[in-house]
Amino acid sequence: MTGIAEDEVLHRIESNVSWITLNRPEAMNAVTWDQRERVIALLAEASADPAVRAVVVTATGKGFCAGADLRGGPAAGAGAGAGGERVAGDVARMIRLGAQRLITAVLDCEKPVLAAVNGTAAGIGAHLALACDLVIAAEPARFIEVFVRRGLVPDGGGAYLLPRLVGPQKAKELMFFGDAVPAAEAERLGLVNRVVPAEELEATAREWAERLAQGPTRALAMTKQLVNASLDGDRAAALAAEATAQEINMTTADANEGVASFVERRTPKYLGR
Repeated sequence: MTGIAEDEVLHRIESNVSWITLNRPEAMNAVTWDQRERVIALLAEASADPAVRAVVVTATGKGFCAGADLRGGPAAGAGAGAGGERVAGDVARMIRLGAQRLITAVLDCEKPVLAAVNGTAAGIGAHLALACDLVIAAEPARFIEVFVRRGLVPDGGGAYLLPRLVGPQKAKELMFFGDAVPAAEAERLGLVNRVVPAEELEATAREWAERLAQGPTRALAMTKQLVNASLDGDRAAALAAEATAQEINMTTADANEGVASFVERRTPKYLGR
């Protein structure tokens, strides 16, 4: 990272939950290059840290994330060659190394990732939320596929994520028109798991995240991987992956605890191992 103010991405670990909070409310949490790198690093750390068993991504102020803020960071010049003139491949490289890496970091995180969407999620901000495994939104939240308003193609995995959540026809409607989708409508469409009053967002996110953190962490990681992969492969590959995952999972302490607790008719106590 280069020059990020530490308070632009707040981070804490509580009750085995890693809380990642975008903190540029004056910019509606438009994400900078440095913030993006910090979030990617924190997601990687969550995957590797056995003490972290769930992740929450949220933000301060009225906006969850208004998209990418390219001003003043390395990405601002990434669309031009060394001589200052854009050449073929510059934009694609910027997207691969930027927005796509952020979304991939969420999708590939080995711990369940929950988005607590406090306000407007636009462009890459919407895709950041939708890449998470579960999404809780405050009533004032909105989701906007803003790219078409700027004459742009959706990036940051939008054309991959949206059809898998709402189907191709609805995805095209959202992307062709760029209309704001209120939280209640987003829940109806399947973009959001639950909508709550703004004052209940953090408490609800904490309840869900801590419940995830008390679960069988490795089984959840493999379940996440299976579900994500199932949308891209054929049935035979999905069934083979499922059988392999169960074979691996049965070597974990949590799987043995789950079976033992069932036989002994008691509540299981999972350790995340």
